[in-house]
Amino acid sequence: MYKIHSLNSILFVTPPFTQLNTPYPATAYLKGFLNTKQIESYQCDLGIETLLVLFSKAGLTQLFENAAQQSNQSIWTENDHRIFGLQTNYIQTIDSVIAFLQGKSPSLAKQICSGYFLPEASRFAQVEETEWAFGTLGIQDKAKHLATLYLEDLSDFIVSVVDENFGFSRYAERLGRSASSFDELYAKLHQEQTFIDQLSLRLFASKISEIQPKLLCLSVPFPGNLYSAFRCAQWAKQHFPNCKVAMGGGFPNTELRSISDPRVFEFLDFITLDDGELPLELLWQHLVYPELPRMLKRTFLLEYGQVVYVNNTTQSDYKQAQVGTPDYTNLPLTKYISVLEVLNPMHSLWSDGRWNKLTMAHGCYWGKCTFCDISLDYISLYEPVAAALIVDRMEQLIASTGETGFHFVDEAAPPALMREVALEIIRRNLVVSWWTNIRFEKSFTADLCLLLKKSGCIAVSGGLEVASDRLLALIDKGVSVAQVAQVTRNFTETGILVHAYLMYGYPTQTIQETVDSLEMVRQLFELGIVQSGFWHQFALTTHSPIGKEPEKYGVSILNKEPGTFANNDLLFADATGIDHDQFSFGLKKSLYNYMHGICFELPLQDWFDFTIPQTTVSPYFIEQAIDAQLDFIPKPSSRIVWLGNLPELSLQTKSKRGQKWLVAQLQFHDLKDSFSIQLPEAEGVWLEKMLNQCRINQPQKMKMADMQASYEQEFENFELFWQSKPLKTLRSLGLVCL
Repeated sequence: MYKIHSLNSILFVTPPFTQLNTPYPATAYLKGFLNTKQIESYQCDLGIETLLVLFSKAGLTQLFENAAQQSNQSIWTENDHRIFGLQTNYIQTIDSVIAFLQGKSPSLAKQICSGYFLPEASRFAQVEETEWAFGTLGIQDKAKHLATLYLEDLSDFIVSVVDENFGFSRYAERLGRSASSFDELYAKLHQEQTFIDQLSLRLFASKISEIQPKLLCLSVPFPGNLYSAFRCAQWAKQHFPNCKVAMGGGFPNTELRSISDPRVFEFLDFITLDDGELPLELLWQHLVYPELPRMLKRTFLLEYGQVVYVNNTTQSDYKQAQVGTPDYTNLPLTKYISVLEVLNPMHSLWSDGRWNKLTMAHGCYWGKCTFCDISLDYISLYEPVAAALIVDRMEQLIASTGETGFHFVDEAAPPALMREVALEIIRRNLVVSWWTNIRFEKSFTADLCLLLKKSGCIAVSGGLEVASDRLLALIDKGVSVAQVAQVTRNFTETGILVHAYLMYGYPTQTIQETVDSLEMVRQLFELGIVQSGFWHQFALTTHSPIGKEPEKYGVSILNKEPGTFANNDLLFADATGIDHDQFSFGLKKSLYNYMHGICFELPLQDWFDFTIPQTTVSPYFIEQAIDAQLDFIPKPSSRIVWLGNLPELSLQTKSKRGQKWLVAQLQFHDLKDSFSIQLPEAEGVWLEKMLNQCRINQPQKMKMADMQASYEQEFENFELFWQSKPLKTLRSLGLVCL
């Protein structure tokens, strides 16, 4: 229950639907900022709250009653009739299944896996195809997957019978995707509310009535929650006309930068762009102190019937160090549900488990990829956060949420900053799990990957895009396929999962290059150095370098006239004239099998129902690229860190041909095993002392040059010592050069 203190509060709402397992972080980021300004705010994830009402005994009872009353059952599919016929079973089991997916009833796993608990419809047809995976998944994950199929069956029924626009994370997405005109969405908003609308608006009405905010802020990260955002705004305008309504988030930031349709402002008072902290603060000041001159930042509004853009403040955006720590207060953190859609450990991170969201750096430190919206501030304005402050925020979030898992939502986390964050985590003895998005660049050496793993890094995702060196150069990705292979090997060998974003249909891409790209991907998965991936077709956006200079890339723009609502995606014709759509099914089907470790032996032709050329890629290309990796030669300025436990030193007497001498044995213990190395007495004593000085918590950082100088004060030829077998053993187990 919210406790109201102010008539000038702000209510943040994330409309249905974004994700099931964890809150979308935008409102928590902004609430954390407002805390630093002592501005009272509240937040609501209307998506998870709507889903929990829908997927309950009462909710399903209403759903099936609605289906019976509203639908013509003669046009139902066989699957619709089956689910409707099993409605008693669904109503009986739904509360237990949701509790299980919330982690509150783990003992239900055996019941779910028994085959005699869940009603089964068409989604369960795929269970036999994936039965092989359950032996490695374990009973909890198997049950989670089966429970996910059960919910997807219900979702299919809702789409077919009750609301064609329903989706767990993409509600009415079609209405928002590439909607250059507001006409269709406007018409939909003037039609009768759907069953799902009614559910969500009842919850929304309760929240806004309780808080009665001065300003309602609707966070719209995706096309999939745009429609619901307008429904909420529409309701607020009808019932709380004195409450002002603003919209912000990823969708407006990319799609609504040239909006001109005044009908949008029948629902909204303001649309803000890009970083929301300063625009929101100024908007609040304008509403609370209307007697002051109106100063706004990147804000659309309606004046005299015309859409105007106001950006009249000279105040600069806040630095990342000033925006505070995300605050998840008011969000039902224990009620989110973990689902398991794809039987792949890396893929499951997006939908399984609750993650605290943080950012290491604003924007992208590379900022060159030609397909990316690098002209927009969220990409182009690069600003890293100090490592100590990042870990401070991690500790604050652990204290406030009880969760120790973190997803850093960077465009591309900088390797140097990842290194410093990892060192700081280890220095503070934090036990956390974290993952992020990266570029597959050569900075990710085996040593750095070992450090990241030690700090709790469990996975990385990154863009391989088109696995073709010619096209990677055209993209200005700054990597090669061989380099990607070497980096993914480094991550995988330390136990960090790797997800690759893959692209097809890039301008000038030939059919041969598509086939060769698939062969590269096949080899990466067969060698086990990439564990997960996703193919997406190239989309041209107006804010990318290609969108700004299409002729440079052999592209012709087909929709040159901007619309009055959303403007981002561009229709285009590629000079090659190739129909890249035809590759979609085969690429995705092959990848699905590769992710599950099967079908590598099949010819690439088997994935397609049309003739493709033979690949020109050597079957050993990736393997040779990995083998060709040169030994890492540290720079004198490189930092040396010992990540393991300190050894036990003992002196032993050796003898040969009547000669006796002392050797030092250093006994090490790691999490899995014990091992020892032997060195001449003086070298062993020196090494024990040096390992202590290389520990992270030592105030003086040990550099490679320092270690070499210390060694050569007593001995000769440090390079031979560094390449010796005992040192190679230590380097593989935690003596890292950064």
